[in-house]
Amino acid sequence: MKYQGYLKMATFLIAASLSLAAHAADGQRPRTGKQVVDEVCAKCHATGAQGAPRIGDNKAWQTRASRGLSSLNQSALKGIRNMPPHGARMDLTDLELKRAVTYMVNQSGGNWIEPADTQHPRVRSGREVVEARCSKCHATGEGGAPRIGDRAAWIPRLRNGFEGTVRSAINGHGGMPARGGLPDLTDHEIRGAIVYMFNPDPPAQK
Repeated sequence: MKYQGYLKMATFLIAASLSLAAHAADGQRPRTGKQVVDEVCAKCHATGAQGAPRIGDNKAWQTRASRGLSSLNQSALKGIRNMPPHGARMDLTDLELKRAVTYMVNQSGGNWIEPADTQHPRVRSGREVVEARCSKCHATGEGGAPRIGDRAAWIPRLRNGFEGTVRSAINGHGGMPARGGLPDLTDHEIRGAIVYMFNPDPPAQK
């Protein structure tokens, strides 16, 4: 019964911590073009209010699209005619404005590629991180590493809190180097790897 209690508590703490980390990471990511348009630009561009080129009006956008993304984005940044700078939303980043312009052009006959987010590369899943690095020791228990899926071995390491275990992985512990020897691993990816090793998904179990 005592073990079951630890198991439930550890599972809860891991799920809660990872959920909070995921929300924090998502909040830092730039909005997509559609999100910006729906939230800001559509107020005028959906109907053509105040002379704004209407989304879906291919002829109106064709002339503007011929100027290229950089030129159109400069107009959005500085404001033009009845449109204020940044569409009156100064929290919009340069990337988000470019994405919004690209989305409106594409909804109006264009075929532009939405600018990539180079500041926030794709987050690797816990499984990907484990298979690429952690499994070298955690698959067999080499050097005393708790094996993947062995909850009885992981629970004692989680009794002081999930974030404490994450911090050990970040700083290095025993025979394990800092960040598992992969300096580019983010804190969020490390959290995902620990969650996966505590409770791997069914296809990974043997």
